[in-house]
Amino acid sequence: MKPDHLIQAQYDNLTKSERKVADFVLSQGNKIIYATMTEIKEATGVGDATIIRFCQKLGFNGFSDFKIELAKEDYTQQATKRPSAYYDEIANYISTALDATAQLIEPTKIDQTVSLMQQAKHIYLFGVGSSGEVATSFAGILLRVGVQATAVSDPHFQAQVASLLTADDVVFGFSLSGRTKDTFDALRVAKENGATIIAVTNYLTTPIGKMADVVLQSAMQELFNGGSVAGRVSQLYICDVITRNYENKNQVDAVALRERVLRAVIDKSID
Repeated sequence: MKPDHLIQAQYDNLTKSERKVADFVLSQGNKIIYATMTEIKEATGVGDATIIRFCQKLGFNGFSDFKIELAKEDYTQQATKRPSAYYDEIANYISTALDATAQLIEPTKIDQTVSLMQQAKHIYLFGVGSSGEVATSFAGILLRVGVQATAVSDPHFQAQVASLLTADDVVFGFSLSGRTKDTFDALRVAKENGATIIAVTNYLTTPIGKMADVVLQSAMQELFNGGSVAGRVSQLYICDVITRNYENKNQVDAVALRERVLRAVIDKSID
């Protein structure tokens, strides 16, 4: 049974406080997939226990289990609407993610980011999973404009690096959800040691977003479709915007730098 149907079927069995949760969930539609317990508590005035009991009365183990079921239902509904030309759908999905992210770009924050990079003694790029892949790609993009940055995607190595950082260092934290524990833990240690934190994430009010000195926001909600190409593309778009800004501010001779890089790797190709 669909989650909204479950709520309606169990509504009479819910307590007054649990009904507040039910009403809020039903009013939010698919947006509830991306809500946190804290946001629901603030909106309804109930506690954690009430939200958990509400989910359990619907037959779920807890709030996370409930959200996963909602995400599955949403994904299934979207799948039934997909055109037969799936390649058009993929292109539209990526285009939408890029357009939405472009709308969230704040030039003052990009300028601030580049200024912090210019002042930094070292630049580190933290991310795990698909966000780790973006961090590695960003390191390569920056290298082509003469900026050396170290990408670290292994959680244990992130922790070690973070423990040695100082106020002279800048750390980028890549996390679409803004809640990736390994990345958060490493960034927290880095911040405690005085490093400047720049977050590339979907959400401003998540643990990583709140911790960061600068937040560069992407727009890719994908709880059930985590690690998608569209999510990585939205992050890489921000990376490219930063790099172009850096080039302009520093009057980088991009052609000369790219020629040097090309000469270094040209013999790596097989005839």
